[in-house]
Amino acid sequence: MTFLLQWAVYALSVGIAAYVLPGVSVSGVPAAAVAALILGIVNAFVRPLLLILTLPVTVLSLGLFAFVINALLILLVAAIVPGFAVAGFWWAVLLSIVLTIVRFALSGLLR
Repeated sequence: MTFLLQWAVYALSVGIAAYVLPGVSVSGVPAAAVAALILGIVNAFVRPLLLILTLPVTVLSLGLFAFVINALLILLVAAIVPGFAVAGFWWAVLLSIVLTIVRFALSGLLR
């Protein structure tokens, strides 16, 4: 049950972020749900591997390179999921920040 709730929160976060950011577009609820699912899978499996491989660069940049990794993963998901589009790299960085803030706020409301 918690998986479905987290997925719903993530899908709602993607929808809210797409509404707030003009460089991000979602064609509808199914696209937001699929984007949230693929983002969750990518964040669970690919992101830790990339963080380990780029650990020296991340440490030298004081953790700011993690934003680059997040943005690249969001662009990857945008390339995979039809109906989910991100205008460019900087919009992907802003999307990762907005997603983090919205997910934190929504998770806090559900607790």
